[in-house]
Amino acid sequence: MLKTILYIALGGAIGSVLRFLTTVLVSKFWANHFPLATFLANIIGCFLIGLFIGILEKNQVTDSNLKWFLVTGFCGGYTTFSTFGMENYNLFQNNHSLLAFGYIGLSIILGLFAVWFGLFVSK
Repeated sequence: MLKTILYIALGGAIGSVLRFLTTVLVSKFWANHFPLATFLANIIGCFLIGLFIGILEKNQVTDSNLKWFLVTGFCGGYTTFSTFGMENYNLFQNNHSLLAFGYIGLSIILGLFAVWFGLFVSK
């Protein structure tokens, strides 16, 4: 268990640093109101989680430290949106479309409300 946690922590640290560097790089070339760095990190993270899971499944390495490092650690540190994307993809693939749409809608609406409420409580 401790070894797994260390793999996740290492991947998460690398993902978090790369998320920061994505913001630094994008801000050098983009000065607009649209949050391009976050958007790109989310899309890149979704691509990477799909790529990593696909490669791991193709090579029958679905329960390994590499999966914990890449998927949970790195992608989780880079963006949790990648996990959100993968979970919804799985719901759609398993014919749970209504549940997927509910998850998407509730996540967005309640997420925005939670941000507002956190700001409200802090004042």
